[in-house]
Amino acid sequence: MEKVGLCFQKGLPFCIYRKPKEEQITAVFQADDRLHPVVDFTESGFVFAPFRLEDGAVLLKPDQIYLCKHTSSVHAKAEEVLVTEAGKQAHLDLVQKGIQEIAVGRLGKVVLSRKLEKETEKPITEIFDKLLQSYPNAFCYLFFHPKVGTWCGATPETLVQIQNKTMRTMSLAATLPFVQGETPNWGQKELEEQQMVSDYIKERLTPSMETLDVAAAKSVRAGNLWHLRSEIKGVLSQESSVKEIISLLHPTPAVCGIPTQAARTFILENEGYQRTYYTGFLGELNLNAKAEVSLFVNLRCMELQGSTASIFVGGGITQASDPEREWIETQNKSRTMLNIL
Repeated sequence: MEKVGLCFQKGLPFCIYRKPKEEQITAVFQADDRLHPVVDFTESGFVFAPFRLEDGAVLLKPDQIYLCKHTSSVHAKAEEVLVTEAGKQAHLDLVQKGIQEIAVGRLGKVVLSRKLEKETEKPITEIFDKLLQSYPNAFCYLFFHPKVGTWCGATPETLVQIQNKTMRTMSLAATLPFVQGETPNWGQKELEEQQMVSDYIKERLTPSMETLDVAAAKSVRAGNLWHLRSEIKGVLSQESSVKEIISLLHPTPAVCGIPTQAARTFILENEGYQRTYYTGFLGELNLNAKAEVSLFVNLRCMELQGSTASIFVGGGITQASDPEREWIETQNKSRTMLNIL
């Protein structure tokens, strides 16, 4: 962590991260503060991409790479934080507007989010350390670029992994709070939402694949929440490229909606803030081998500016959604990052 602190002081870009269910931490350091754009996803390094891909994905050049194992310096505690009702009416109105768009047939699903801010004096390295301890099954990261900002998070969602033309991704939808000793009891709304996401991803990917298999949905735990997840794997056709697969998958129905373009337009016109890198993606781009990627959706994340942490939370809206329940879901999700702070 000493080199991380030094890079902060000198304004030099880096990303330090750990993949799900692994012990190894990887740190990628860039030797200067230049902003390198990703043009066609044949570049090599660590990619940090926004929700609106046309705003430009950033590439960290791997001038130095360090590998190590995580040794904890703080103790993770199961804390419960108080969440405020600030912004409730605005979010209820937004969700209701989304439900109306679905009712008239313009959308099948739309993912609507909000931003909340909290003051913190906790050092960024301590925040990252706590993320590592609290979320062993997530992709945990700390990213810094002086021309982009400081972000960290613990995301449960894979965008795509490609190696030797073999592709893995997932459909992730639905949320319930984790209760000790209880298994999640999914309702029809959650089951239908998950199936909608799986079907949509299959439809998008099939023309670019030689084979494609979508597994049955399973309950998976992410910190204090349950989700429904289906593993999706297949073999790319010879003509398919990394860029093509990314463009087919991003933004996913889990962070945008169905159909993608109509949901994206609704989000940009109605959410009332700019997501920037929230619900974008990040990870290894041709770092270990050509046409090999390991990318994750930027969920359960925060942006740090001085002593202010901006936290982003959202939920999938369908015809069966209830605005009050959707508000409660975002409140539950906000605790993921608030507990860390």
